[in-house]
Amino acid sequence: MPIYKILLPAEWADFEAAGVFAGSPLDRADGFVHLSTAEQVALTARRYFAGAGELVVLAVDPAPFGAALRWEPSPSGGVFPHLYAPLPRSAVLEVHRFPGADAVTV
Repeated sequence: MPIYKILLPAEWADFEAAGVFAGSPLDRADGFVHLSTAEQVALTARRYFAGAGELVVLAVDPAPFGAALRWEPSPSGGVFPHLYAPLPRSAVLEVHRFPGADAVTV
């Protein structure tokens, strides 16, 4: 079952060019790459990306990450997947584009 990463189009362009994503400014500040489950991704988009315009939502294979992927409680409630390693392009299963946060579904 995939997990999901929400990116701005410029972040996705940088990720594609580099082949690896070390995280957004918020990810780097928190020390891990924030991810969401299918059930969480729409709420995450609305909460953190409202008004951001176009979004890129990546379906990510969690299998390669082992202990670097941790399921941790969020201060806002729920348990979210957090990746304590860079996200390689090879783990991206699908790329979805949405015109805005309110349109995000997976």
